Amino acid sequence: MYDYIKGTVTRVTPEYLVVEQQGIGWQIFAPNPYSFGSEELQVFLHHHVREDAQLLFGFPTLEQRELFRKLISVSGIGPKGALAILASGQPQHVIEAIEREDESYLVKFPGVGKKTARQMILDLKGKLAEFFGEPLESDDFQGLLSNDDIELEEAMLALGALGYSEREIAKVKPKLKDLDLDTEGYMKKALQLLLKQN
Repeated sequence: MYDYIKGTVTRVTPEYLVVEQQGIGWQIFAPNPYSFGSEELQVFLHHHVREDAQLLFGFPTLEQRELFRKLISVSGIGPKGALAILASGQPQHVIEAIEREDESYLVKFPGVGKKTARQMILDLKGKLAEFFGEPLESDDFQGLLSNDDIELEEAMLALGALGYSEREIAKVKPKLKDLDLDTEGYMKKALQLLLKQN
């Protein structure tokens, strides 16, 4: 119904901003209202209707709005949850996490548990290229991490495949970060640490 609004920000709160346009102040909920500034601007809108309210959600970029719309289409994620995800992370990082099925990254967001993270991956993987470019290939993801980080992550995934819990892996991972090893080296060191804990 509404695509965007151009106006002047007249009030900013932690939850929303007010944009005045032709004498009307529009209350617009946003991931980070303080990021908009106070000059005249354009805000991309999503009009959300429910039984007891009609709300406007606003975003500084079209990409953020489209990701918000994709997120609220996932079972278990409402508008507030989607705002929290967008406030906590860059859209591109969220998309990359979905494409590489990185549940551990997604569960860091408020209100996102394992079940919701899995649902996000199931519903959205491969469906975000329309607005955000082609999904990155696994080789492209490697450019986001140093070689040491990749090998450490591979070792952590292998430990999970061996049956170690996320809690156990989380305990040993910080002790490995400063080491310069290959995947096998990280595995051996991690297994030594895990055996000492038991």
